[in-house]
This record gives sequence, C-alpha cells and structure tokens, in this order.
Amino acid sequence: MSETRTFRTEVRKVLDLVVHSLYTNKDIFLRELISNASDAIDKARFESLTNAEIAQKWRIAIEIDKKGGEIRISDNGIGMNAAEIDENIGTIAKSGTKAFLEKLAENKEVSAPELIGQFGVGFYSAFMVAEEITVESKRAGTADPAVLWRSKGEESYELSEGSRKDQGTEIRLRLKPNNDDYFEAWKIKDIVRKYSDFIEYPIHLVETGKGSQKEEAEKPLNSMKALWTRKPEDVSEEDYSQFYTHLSHFGKDALSRIHFSAEGTSNFKALLYIPAEAPPFFMPQDLKKRDIHLYVKRVFITDSCEELLPDYLRFVKGVVESEDLPLNISREMLQRNPQIEKINRNLTRKILSELSSMMEKNRDKYLSFYANFGRVMKEGVNSDFQNREKILDLLLFETLNGEPGKLSSLKEFSEKLPPGQDKLYFAVGDDPRQTRKSPVLDSARKNAFDALLLGDPIDEYIFQTVMKYKDKSFVSLNQENPEISKSAELEEIKKEADKKHSKLLEAMKKSLGDKVKDVRFSDRLVSSPCCLLADKFAPSRQMERIMKAMKMDAPDSKRTLELNPSHPIVRKLCAKSSEGKDDATIANFAELLYGLALVADGEAPPDGAAFVENISALLSQNN
Repeated sequence: MSETRTFRTEVRKVLDLVVHSLYTNKDIFLRELISNASDAIDKARFESLTNAEIAQKWRIAIEIDKKGGEIRISDNGIGMNAAEIDENIGTIAKSGTKAFLEKLAENKEVSAPELIGQFGVGFYSAFMVAEEITVESKRAGTADPAVLWRSKGEESYELSEGSRKDQGTEIRLRLKPNNDDYFEAWKIKDIVRKYSDFIEYPIHLVETGKGSQKEEAEKPLNSMKALWTRKPEDVSEEDYSQFYTHLSHFGKDALSRIHFSAEGTSNFKALLYIPAEAPPFFMPQDLKKRDIHLYVKRVFITDSCEELLPDYLRFVKGVVESEDLPLNISREMLQRNPQIEKINRNLTRKILSELSSMMEKNRDKYLSFYANFGRVMKEGVNSDFQNREKILDLLLFETLNGEPGKLSSLKEFSEKLPPGQDKLYFAVGDDPRQTRKSPVLDSARKNAFDALLLGDPIDEYIFQTVMKYKDKSFVSLNQENPEISKSAELEEIKKEADKKHSKLLEAMKKSLGDKVKDVRFSDRLVSSPCCLLADKFAPSRQMERIMKAMKMDAPDSKRTLELNPSHPIVRKLCAKSSEGKDDATIANFAELLYGLALVADGEAPPDGAAFVENISALLSQNN
C-alpha cells in the first residue's frame, strides 16, 4: 500500500537552493551517493562485530541502464526501515528552520552534518540530474520489510513496501534530458577515479545491455589504495612515486616527501611532496591554487584546499585526510574553523622542519629546491610572523667574501663575520655578479668586512621590514650614512677636500639640478670615483624600478652623488676648479661622474650618446 506524504516545513525552498545554488559541478551527485553507500557499509561493518549475520563481502555497484533511462547506485550496507528512511531522508527538512534558510540564501558558512554520507543535503544533490529518485532499502539484522521511497523533488514523496530481500539500499535515478553523458561508462569511471578512488570498499560498474542482460566490470573502478592511511614502512618507493605522478600530472619524481599522522587536538593523516622542480605552468604570483587534496573519511572533497597551507608553501603537493573536520553545506567550500587552523599550523611546521633538515644534511638537494622555490619562500617572511625566524633560516644569499655563485644562509653569514663587524651589511643590485663590483662596497672591502649581495628586490624589502636577524641589525650600503666603521685616513681626506673645494660641490650640484639630491665628498669610497646613495629609509633604484613596473605608487626619490677625493678623475676635477676653469668644463665633469655612478649602479645614462661624447672630449684634452 502506497502512502503520499508532504515534505516537512520549507523543504521545497531548501531543495531549490540545493539544486540551483549550492553546487556548481553536477558530477558531485555521484560522489555524494557513493559517500552515503560507504557510510552505510561502515555502519553495517560495525554492527557485524556483535551480529555476524550482518557481515557481507562489502561492495558498492553503479549500474548504467541507458535504454531504461536510469542510473542505479546500490550497496549491501546497513539499510533502513520505513521510519529510518523517512527520518534520514528528511534530515534536510528537519534542519530547515528560518534562520538556516536565511544563511543559505546569503551564502554564509553554516555547520553541516559531520557524518560523511548522512542522508540529507548530499542526497538531494542528485536532483540536479534526476527528474525522479527512487530509494529501495532493507534494514540489516531485522525482519522489517523493505521500504520504497519515491519523489520528483517537489512538495511530496511516496512511501510503500518494497520487494528487496537482501540488506542494503539501491537508489534509482531517472535522468533529466541533456544528461546522457552519465550513461557513458568513461564518464562514470572518470568521476569515481576523481572523487571516490580511495573509498575502501570496491566500486563496481554494471552496464545493462540488450534486454535485461547485465555486464559487470571485472575490476573495481576505485584503487582503494589510500597510501596516506598506511604506515610509511608499509609503502614501497614505487607506490610513493606513482602516487606523486597521479597527484602532480608532471612525470617527475618528487624531491622529498613527508608522511605522518597527527593525533591529539587535531586528528589527521597527511602525505605531502616537495617537488624536485617547478612545473612549466607554475606561476610564482598565483597565490590561490593549492595542489593539496582534502579527504574526509576517504571521500574526496577538493583538490585545492587553500586554507590548509599558507601562500608561500603553495608549491607543495599532497593529500590530507581528516576524521573530524566539519564541512560546509555544499562540501565545496570549507568552513573556517579552529580545526583547519590547527592542521595548517601542523603542516607548515612539518614542511619547514623538512626543509631545514634538507639544508643541513643534503645541501645540494636543498640548493636544487631553492633554485626553484626560494623566491616563493621569501614571501613568508612578511606574511607568516609565527614562523618568521624559521623562514629566515632557510634563505640563501651570495656574500662579498664568498666565492661567486656560492650561497650562504643568514646563520652561516652571521656566525662568520670578520673581527670588528657587528652589523649585517647588504648591497642591492640587479645581479650579485655585478653588485660584487659596486662602489658602495668600497668601505666594506677596505675594512675586510663581509656583506650580503642581493639580486632580488624582495630581499631588500625583507631586510628593511625585519631589521634584525638574531641580535644583529641589517644595514644597507646603498643608503646614506650607513652604520659602518670608517678609517680615520678617509675621514681626514674628506675633511680636507670639503675645506678646499666647497665651491666645486656647489657648482656641480647647480649643474646637475634635479638629477641629484646633493653632491658631496665621500669617506667610504676607496677605488671607485663616485657612487649614488639613497636616503636612509628610501628604496633602492632597483626597488623603484620593480614597483613602477608593477604599477605601484613608487616615489622617484633623488639620490646623493658622492665623490672619492682620492680618485684621479676627481683630483683632476678639483685641480681644474682651483685653476678657475669655466663652468662648461665643470658641467662636463659633473655629467661624466653622474653617468659613471649610474653605470656602476646598473643603470644607463639618460643620454647615452651625449655621455660617450663627453668622455671622448675629456679624454682628448691634454691636461
């Protein structure tokens, strides 16, 4: 006898939201129904511990009946009687309070049932593709008759007695027009591999051919090989390698892997890979994409869980599975909650620890990693304040006293400072090879001090914001009046030049006009004729160029031209000034020295032809 019942309060509105608003990908209806089937088997397997009659050879089947216009998903799990099927499939209505619906309509995050596969919103996602759903279920371990539930997803549903004799549930979907691709075996296989590959029960595909003849695939659609749930000693290198290929789609081996389980306030398992190299399509500026797959109770949720890792670790690939992680109503967006934050902190700590160990124990391996992802790692210094010190320890730089091309960590650099040096000096340029020759390093060379050679603009930004490493301050040699020890000899030469040639400096400053902030003699230059220095807190010219290229608001700050009073070119200029040479000669020398300072700083003079002509004219003079 069939009985028609009306859905509980406001369920029609909830159904409309589920079908038209919550899900953007129709394929996930199959994920939800397989999840329900897996959960039903979980329950039956648990009850079978005390009732052996319930034990089965557990399986899930997906049957394609193209001629009949149906897809059927069945399991031999716990099943339901009439009261349970009415109650469980009514979960969505039972939760349908006014406040709940308002939150759904506003697309705000709300708590969802924590049990994966619980009949409710996930079950109703099948109405995205089905015009009618029939559920036939037989409760395991009881004499209750099977029950049949049928609905078109409108105001009512039918309940009647079914004919099923075996325990479990079968869900029949009569598909809407324009959903014929779900009758194709390749489509079903693709969905199962993507979303349910690691369900621990075999999922079989059955195709109904001519008449009622059925053909079942010999092998399950899912691999059931959840490597992250095994102990590391039980997983072969080949399995690890194959799984990484499956995750990365890149065809390269990983540089390192991290396989662990966390227990305590947050229970989860993780298998993470650090790539050996960046794939061709990896974009350092892409801050959102994550190749971290999230599973909950072996059910795939998303292949890009942004909340699980900070931006600067976006190159890491892997899988995280949580047993107690709540999900939002659609399972497509994770609810922000303390569990997510705890997993994030734990994963970040593990990755940074692995990289630190790699740098200490296998430097060549770490250098390979750093060449690919070092620049991305630097972003974490000013975004992950909790782990700032750990990230700083992982950064590498060339140094003035080191071999060209050889990289040192900040720890190594600071522990090997020459006698008398108590500051961490650094010089900024476009390339460490060129920066090594920069005139701003003259005083460091004279004092036999060491300095970091920075070739990446983000390095300068890091040091200016961090300001210190351990107990030592960062000091830029590209800026005016750095806190660096100067020799009494150079200071005396500068004082003498200031006294004798103050008018020359005034004339040069007048001649150069807006090109410079000031012109003065230097007590830091030794072998170079001149250099350009920025204000103490101003960005270097390299940083300004990058900011302008990114269309950022970058002040075009003027720099100070410093002259080496001991250099032959400057001494010749001083002599000509003392002889009372005309303003044109002084102006030519001023332009020449300004151009030389630009070249030393990695820039081209604004008028290259005039610069060459000026050099030629001065060189052709006899005195």
